[in-house]
Amino acid sequence: MENDKYASLKVDVQEIIDLIAAKNAKDANNKLVDVSELLDDLLDTSDEDEDLVEISKYQVLLNQLHQKIVALNGHI
Repeated sequence: MENDKYASLKVDVQEIIDLIAAKNAKDANNKLVDVSELLDDLLDTSDEDEDLVEISKYQVLLNQLHQKIVALNGHI
């Protein structure tokens, strides 16, 4: 089941990337917030080291995407 969650995260992250490419910062940011909340929930319920490593990778990626969205907006 965990793989399903990560597959879903992959799709969601790709959607954020596509929205950034389309210069749709508002929707990209809204999707990023949703995915961040999902990651927080996963983090709260995970105790396996492998899960924590995978979640941290997504957190780093979301931080980088957030910086791209901020740059697209021209402000924070």
